[in-house]
Amino acid sequence: MNGEILTTEDRRNLILRRLRDNRVVHTTELMEEFSLTDTSVRRDLKILEQQGLVRRVRGGAISANKAQQGPMLRERMQQYVQEKQRIGREALRHIKHNDILMLDTGTTILHMARQIPEALGSASGFRIVTNSIPLIEEIGLWAAPKLMVLGGIYLPDMGAIVGPDMVEQLKRISAQCAFLGCDGFTLDGGITSTHPLVAEAGRIMASRAERVIVLADSSKMGRAGFVPIIPVEEIDLFITDKAASEDIVGGLQQKDVEVILV
Repeated sequence: MNGEILTTEDRRNLILRRLRDNRVVHTTELMEEFSLTDTSVRRDLKILEQQGLVRRVRGGAISANKAQQGPMLRERMQQYVQEKQRIGREALRHIKHNDILMLDTGTTILHMARQIPEALGSASGFRIVTNSIPLIEEIGLWAAPKLMVLGGIYLPDMGAIVGPDMVEQLKRISAQCAFLGCDGFTLDGGITSTHPLVAEAGRIMASRAERVIVLADSSKMGRAGFVPIIPVEEIDLFITDKAASEDIVGGLQQKDVEVILV
């Protein structure tokens, strides 16, 4: 900054200005521009994220343009964050090198993607197929992503691409794993969604994958949603948090579904 002494507030305002101009800032560039350590830059970005002004991603941050997300999606992203992060970390243990992964629009799955190690993401050791706009924004910043974006109708409140075009694309793809989220789960009804087209997408993903892994925090347990996605019998692994109902966990295990509590 040519010897200019900036206050912390001035510096953070400049970061926001860079984001308005470019939509993305990189940690290394901010370190050089402001002569700061990596820790100091990350602290600035963390505080701006807490204020709802940016969203941190691997290697920097992007603008938290609320116009790009419907209010329902923003609300879901702020709920049960710690539980979703733990579930997401556990889910990463079930990804193998060169796997083809189908990732749906669940917010827990987005937390999973945000925790993929930088080396693994940069190496693109797996291929990702998704209809989630937030996931596309996240993965698109990797150094060398192998990403297939499904096209169709955009639902802002769900952050999802849905519809007949997307379904036809999915039917031509096979994958090792499908990672599904849900808005509700019961032993009788399986996993459910609030939107029929989102449910349809999850159903097709499950049918095209060798293994189906459901990521859902315990608040979803015992709550029946509007539209069924898949029944319990089609789930291979269910990852949830330790507050999950013992009765439901036991019911899943009785139906030969592996359950992991984190």
